[in-house]
Amino acid sequence: MNPNFYIMNREPALELLNHHVKNPRTIAHCLASEAVLRALAQRLNQDEERWGMAGLLHDLDVETTAKNPELHGHETIRILKELGLDDEILDTIIHHNEMNGSGQRHSLFHHALAAGETITGLITAVSLVYPDKKVASVKPKSITKRMKEKAFAASVNRETIMECEKLGLTLDEFAALSLEAMTKIADAIDL
Repeated sequence: MNPNFYIMNREPALELLNHHVKNPRTIAHCLASEAVLRALAQRLNQDEERWGMAGLLHDLDVETTAKNPELHGHETIRILKELGLDDEILDTIIHHNEMNGSGQRHSLFHHALAAGETITGLITAVSLVYPDKKVASVKPKSITKRMKEKAFAASVNRETIMECEKLGLTLDEFAALSLEAMTKIADAIDL
């Protein structure tokens, strides 16, 4: 582990996120991803700070690479490497995007970030069909039901969400854990 990792705490990481990402929905997605990754780290006895940091910063370059999704992740890695972020976090961030040529995901951390950041999109979409548009109204069963509806939130990759099984979690467990994590930060993500 790079000893400089702990120099960047959450506040500078948030400043970095807000410097590179302007869309409030993308920032909310990164905050939701951080919350889910922290919850997964707790559940799996992993380093909550490191996993949370990966969730928070994984999409730093999403706006600059929007027209070239195969580049998504590479600029994020360049930025974070200059700041001395831990190599395992960098490796995990680059592996969250299947289109950037990084290869197959092969570690617990890789699967956690990929599944965790992806389920946030599904949970957000489910929340937005409720009359109050609040994540607190969503039940885990609603998430698992919508997983089966391919036309619902069609851009959400169901196979990636199912990588939760590589973490030793069923879809029901993963949906409940992720929903609870997002509900705890509902105000921050405006849901």
